[in-house]
Amino acid sequence: MMISTKRHVQQLASLFLNKKIFDIVLCPGSRNGPLIHTLAGCGQFDCRVIVDERSAGYFALGVAQAKQKPVVIVCSSGTAAVNFAPAVAEAFYQNIPLIVVTADRPAYWIDQLENQCINQTALYRNFIQQSCSLPLEESDSQLWSGARLINEILNTAVSDAPGPVHINIPLEEPLHRTEDVQLPDVKVIEDAETRSKLDEKALAGVVETIGRADKILVLVGQSPGNTDLNNALSLFEEKTGAVVAAEHLANLQMSSGCCCVCPELVLGSISSGDAAVFQPDLLITFGRHFVSKRIRQFLRDYKPDNHVHVDAGGGHMDTYQALTRVCAMSPERFFEQLAGMPIPRVSGDYAGTWKNREHEALQIYKHYLNRAPFSDFTACARVLKAVPENSVIHLGNSSTVRYALLYPGIKGVTWLGNRGTSGIDGSVSTAVGYASCRSQINTLILGDLSFLYDSNGLWNKYLGENLRIILLNNGGGNIFSFVEDLAGRTGAHNQAIFQDCFFAGHNAKVKGLASAFGLDYLQADSGSKLDKALEKLYNPDRSDPTLLEVFTDARTNTTVFKGLFSEIKKRITI
Repeated sequence: MMISTKRHVQQLASLFLNKKIFDIVLCPGSRNGPLIHTLAGCGQFDCRVIVDERSAGYFALGVAQAKQKPVVIVCSSGTAAVNFAPAVAEAFYQNIPLIVVTADRPAYWIDQLENQCINQTALYRNFIQQSCSLPLEESDSQLWSGARLINEILNTAVSDAPGPVHINIPLEEPLHRTEDVQLPDVKVIEDAETRSKLDEKALAGVVETIGRADKILVLVGQSPGNTDLNNALSLFEEKTGAVVAAEHLANLQMSSGCCCVCPELVLGSISSGDAAVFQPDLLITFGRHFVSKRIRQFLRDYKPDNHVHVDAGGGHMDTYQALTRVCAMSPERFFEQLAGMPIPRVSGDYAGTWKNREHEALQIYKHYLNRAPFSDFTACARVLKAVPENSVIHLGNSSTVRYALLYPGIKGVTWLGNRGTSGIDGSVSTAVGYASCRSQINTLILGDLSFLYDSNGLWNKYLGENLRIILLNNGGGNIFSFVEDLAGRTGAHNQAIFQDCFFAGHNAKVKGLASAFGLDYLQADSGSKLDKALEKLYNPDRSDPTLLEVFTDARTNTTVFKGLFSEIKKRITI
């Protein structure tokens, strides 16, 4: 096989194989030529090519989520490396193991007016687990040092607290010299797996805290979910009478079926008069971000006596300003360990209080949905009703994710969204990357600005027939209409600023983009037309990636969304 003569690159490829890291996303370039020659030339990796580095980073993120394995992204030097940064940040805040490999100019050319040359040392230092720069020279001692650094970096990426890592490789010309050799044997340094559990003292402290609480709230943030966690959490809920509340992005499938899946509706119904009834004595949290601002504000205003956060990396996440204990272990191990302890059941019916309120709020939601005018709110509900069971839903940020999380769950659906940093910049690319690795239907629901921002996510050859994109086109950034300080201003001057600088209205023709990238195109501007379009979109015989554009009115969207919570407040009394 023909691979680069660069020996540090050969060692890197060899260690990838030894650690069973096979998925590579390559961005074309010259300085990274040795990496491309080796990774693509040795024939042992699954290499995909994405031209746009920003899109490539998010595409790799989607692949890593789908396979639950590390993915390598490779680029040239200069701004190519900088363009990986948004996806690296998202991976950091979602604990996704991206392995970022950037080619670089030799250090002696930094800041010497050399072309395509920037200081790449610790480029992602604020949102990376670990980074290193390999030596330039290839003496035995420098090859040993390089191999040790690579081992350490790769072990960090897949530790109990996984996340992105960065390997920077300075490379001198010639860059495209190859040789017909096998990859070298490189010493592999194994990282022993740790089976974390609470020691006797810590376990006794947690059990005592649980035993003193009458109102226990388990709050589950964004998570890939797994069967062991579902089972352990179901046992804990049944044993203690705790409330388990989770948004769809937590991907819980509890056997008890007692999880509160629409906490936003519950929180939207609570007034100062009944807040104390819902205030927990003990809060247990795990997972990543929660979308709901209401839940954050409620728990900051009505703090629990104790807050236990469970995090494999030991992160001190004091989101609700009430943190009293951190348990550095996986949540499934935490709840499995507690299941074997003699824990008393709470005396009251705190879980019933939450479930009854959720049921009441959902009835109001359904009644309101049936009579609301056509809008993003009703369109999103129609879409979710049509989505097939056991498929995948990707949610764009801003208003789209908020609409979707008001809708009751769908059987067997996996929910995904870039909520680590909550940006609109990579939703398309991430969904395309994920869908390229899975056979079931993948539905991406997002707004017009988010789609346009990341339309380059369609500029690749990996669009599968299982990809469905639902584009809610309201002509701009409708989320800003929900902000009272903006939407409440009626003066002509302020309205002009809002329209131009916040809403960012546009007349872009998405149909043309769909055609340019080879997608089938459907459209709808009413409920009846949307239902017919959805029948076509999810027809089992459809064999092409398809975009469905749904046109709505921004002002109607704002009125309908705010009206829902006004209705809930009005109809629910203490």
